[in-house]
Amino acid sequence: MLTIWGRKTSSNVQALMWCVGELELPYVRHDVGHVHGGLDTDAFGAMNPNRTVPVLQDGDAEPIWETGAILRYLAATYGDDGFWPQDPAKRVQVDMWAEWAKINIAMEFTVPVFWRVVRTAPRDQDTNAVQAAVRELEHKLMIADRQLAHAPFLAGPKLTLADIQLGHVLYRYYDIEIERADFIHLHRYYDDLCQRPAYREHVMVSYDPLRVS
Repeated sequence: MLTIWGRKTSSNVQALMWCVGELELPYVRHDVGHVHGGLDTDAFGAMNPNRTVPVLQDGDAEPIWETGAILRYLAATYGDDGFWPQDPAKRVQVDMWAEWAKINIAMEFTVPVFWRVVRTAPRDQDTNAVQAAVRELEHKLMIADRQLAHAPFLAGPKLTLADIQLGHVLYRYYDIEIERADFIHLHRYYDDLCQRPAYREHVMVSYDPLRVS
């Protein structure tokens, strides 16, 4: 049984929970962070000295923190060869795109765009800064769009860990009030993800509690 600490409105927790859902793993999740508090307790600090979410514990094993490390652990422990290949030459292709998506998409969207649009009061928002950040992000999304022109998923014909790192960002990207480029293949990919039960349950989650008025 997996035990997970992290609020469902955290994008990093959503990536983890979507992965758990796709792998059909049993879990218990505890809401901590943001309005739920709990990050400043001694018990949580003993699990993760950074006091960030998510944290995962698999049975009685030592707790794991850092989303990428957790996702790789789950993929290696519970994923099949299509999700996380055993062959190092094939696995590195998945890992390459997963790392690319985390650094170039997730990190370039969450604070530069999402925080400025949703987690900043309207009176304090800088429209020019948002537009500049969206343009910078879309230079990278163009790479994904080109890749997805040749395959249904980011790293090939099947959903892999790379899609978890890219796809969990797209719900918010397509939902928030910004002007977006028309990426045909990326939008097709996003529409396909929206049909996946685990994606709908764990990623398509209201972020209204994060809004600042």
